[in-house]
Amino acid sequence: MTWRSAPAAWPIAAFLVGYPVWWALGFGGLSIVVVAVPMAVVLWLRRPIRIPRGMGLWALLIVGYLISAVMLDATPAGTYGEFGMGRVVGWTMRLTVYVALFVVVLYLGNLTKEELPQLALVRMLGILFLTAVAGGVLGVLAPRFEFTAPMEHLLPDHAFVTNLVHPTAAQIQYVLGHPAPRPEAPFEWANAWGGNVSILLVWFVVGWWVYGGPVRKTVAAGVIVVAAVPIVHSLNRGLWAAIAIGIAYLIVRNRNRAALLTLAAVTAAAFVFSPLGQVVAARVDRPHSNDIRAFTVATTVEVAATSPVIGYGNTRNAFGNHRTVTTGRTDWCRSCGHPPLGSDGQLWLLLITQGFTGAALYVAFFAGAVRRHWHDRSPIGQAGSLVMLLVLFYMFIYDGLVSALTLYLISFAVLWRNAT
Repeated sequence: MTWRSAPAAWPIAAFLVGYPVWWALGFGGLSIVVVAVPMAVVLWLRRPIRIPRGMGLWALLIVGYLISAVMLDATPAGTYGEFGMGRVVGWTMRLTVYVALFVVVLYLGNLTKEELPQLALVRMLGILFLTAVAGGVLGVLAPRFEFTAPMEHLLPDHAFVTNLVHPTAAQIQYVLGHPAPRPEAPFEWANAWGGNVSILLVWFVVGWWVYGGPVRKTVAAGVIVVAAVPIVHSLNRGLWAAIAIGIAYLIVRNRNRAALLTLAAVTAAAFVFSPLGQVVAARVDRPHSNDIRAFTVATTVEVAATSPVIGYGNTRNAFGNHRTVTTGRTDWCRSCGHPPLGSDGQLWLLLITQGFTGAALYVAFFAGAVRRHWHDRSPIGQAGSLVMLLVLFYMFIYDGLVSALTLYLISFAVLWRNAT
């Protein structure tokens, strides 16, 4: 029996392979909550359930988030805003995602290899990479493409929620001093696209190149060449750094270092001397977001220190920004605004929402996965450990909700399954 004939395996296939449909309907990353329901049914019908080592840390993270709700109405010094539905919606959404991902990990780990072969799961992740590349190309060629999804008519008119469910091809930003599209389809925003592409690229290479035949390898090589265009035009320094980390990781962990070094050098040279190299150089010369990130991170840590154990349940708005103490954008101060604390990385989000305790649990969860599975030198084992390391890297610069965190936990489950 294969996953195609195993009904229990269809929920994960519906999510990974059917992601473009979820995106068009307006569910996007939140579709993981929908498919977690039949996953929970599968788990219920096959008790007792195996639980991976380290999953208790994720359970404690959920418990801590529940406790943090008591601080939702608090307004710490240096922030402003009234307690309202927005905070409750944000808190509820994160809690739902955290619980759904707990179910996803247990579901994937309790399916047999006959029901869901490892390579089949890895290749499903590769199919989502193809979807992301297609979305990236759309963002470059038709950056203003967007439409109203059916789901938008059912959800409350809340900025955070709308941003998650409204399908758009790209974000138009002035990163280079002029309007420049940054691909985001089919994910929530440009940074989510960048982070997700780097994670999915790892699994795509394993499933379509390492374990691929001549046809798959040819297709994989062509797709990666095409992917280079939206990857560069994403202007995403974190994504570029993650690719560099991945190459360095492969060189360190594999014996055939000379071939990898040669491949890396040839690829870098071809890239530098192409027109895409000019885009990267222009982005590096304009690190416009550094001051903004420094301000929000410093303020987040300062505020989190006033509730270090349970945090404040949700983000808060800081007074002013890195340029002024003025609160709010005005006609005479277009650059003034209210940066949400915790918006510059999952680590900082956890600090403000769940305190230093929540942040420590998150780090321990993924660092523990690296420690337990580092000895697994199989292609899937090495890929899984690399993804866990990238998670720890990304937590300083990207928040994980919603699609990114989903890919992190699915990757964790793939690594667990590989050791059983």
